[in-house]
Amino acid sequence: MDPRSFGGAADRPGSGGPAQGQTTGRVLVVGPYLRARRGSADIATIGSDAVRDPQARLDEAAGLARAIDLTVAEALIAPLSEIRPATYLGKGKVEDILGLIKAHDVDLVVMDCALSPIQQRNLEKEWNAKVLDRTGLILEIFGRRAKTREGTLQVELAHLIYQRSRLVRSWTHLERQRGGFGFMGGPGETQIEADRRMIGERITRIENDLKKVQATRRLHRAGRKRVPYRVVALVGYTNAGKSTLFNRLTRADVQAADMLFATLDPTLRALRLPHGGKAMISDTVGFISDLPTMLVAAFRATLEEVIEADVILHVRDISHEDAEAQERDVDHVLRQLGIGTESGHRIIEVWNKIDCFSPEERENLARIAARRPADHPCFLVSAETGEGIDALLAAIEERLAALRTVLELRIDAADGEGISWIHRNAEVLEKTLDDDHFDMVIRVDETKRDTAIARFQAVPREA
Repeated sequence: MDPRSFGGAADRPGSGGPAQGQTTGRVLVVGPYLRARRGSADIATIGSDAVRDPQARLDEAAGLARAIDLTVAEALIAPLSEIRPATYLGKGKVEDILGLIKAHDVDLVVMDCALSPIQQRNLEKEWNAKVLDRTGLILEIFGRRAKTREGTLQVELAHLIYQRSRLVRSWTHLERQRGGFGFMGGPGETQIEADRRMIGERITRIENDLKKVQATRRLHRAGRKRVPYRVVALVGYTNAGKSTLFNRLTRADVQAADMLFATLDPTLRALRLPHGGKAMISDTVGFISDLPTMLVAAFRATLEEVIEADVILHVRDISHEDAEAQERDVDHVLRQLGIGTESGHRIIEVWNKIDCFSPEERENLARIAARRPADHPCFLVSAETGEGIDALLAAIEERLAALRTVLELRIDAADGEGISWIHRNAEVLEKTLDDDHFDMVIRVDETKRDTAIARFQAVPREA
């Protein structure tokens, strides 16, 4: 993010702030977390039911800021007993932070919470600096990372929905609509009603374009259903290692970095299973706590790959100090997509990054995993080193096999066309030559089951 793109109260004529183009690009990250008590330890709650460690939450917010190349001058926790309607923070805390803003010469304050438009405007007036809440920061990251036309449309839609509620800000205007659709500033106040109409018209156009994207994806899915390829989708908290695991499973070279939201646009690749079968695997955008609802809605076309998937791999960074809270956040987003506990039979938990543990700690993790219910298994892997990948692939194949029919058949060895059809449309489990005939055991998708039975007089194999 170019620091010169910052705008806001500090840039308005007569505000006393630095002139436009003279901003420092330094950011102060504030964690305004409500205090609760569990025993004697302070814990933080922010916008969701998940209870999280305050320092881990603050570190994540600072990581989000660094993900768009902002320089974090300082990150601090501002514990709250209650939320103030006007400024979110209490008066004393607002004054303390003003002192830090002047001391560190920062242009931008990131509040790790959801601010109302009035709260954001009041804080900008008090601090004479640009203020961005958690939703705005995540939208800025998505605006920077989107590469495909589909991703660009989805991000712009989410930005516009967010902007529409903040047109009361006197420095926001739709004219600033560069490639990232960001709103870290703007040229000045002009015609709020005209802006509102322009935004509404643009939202309608984008929604129509995304409907075309959804139609195209439905055609692609219908095409995949005509061949015996099942779909496996990777989901998980951002930076849990999904893209690294995707590369390990498919030998692909999708960008994988130790960075929040390194992957935004979805990727599909072929996945070869242990017995020679194939599936399609999809790498998707990472989830995060308090993921803006407009992003879930805007990316629904992309996330339909998850909704339609036969097997969902929930990738967890099991080495993260907030791993349990991250799990709850991912489950919450999955429920928003209509994937609840009743879909547990198609969800496999993958505990990634076990290479971060000592051998003794790994043994303890293995014992915990072994006590899991049979219908909710988890697998310990290291996407970085490849440890545990074979067992995971076998589990994926087993889950997919349960969705397919095993048939036995006998075919003339001279029937090249028939043998070719079998290899193109089914998974050959066994194949033996008896004189001039092949005896085969195949596993076939239900869409090909009736054809195989009619063409080859195949019979279902007894369990």
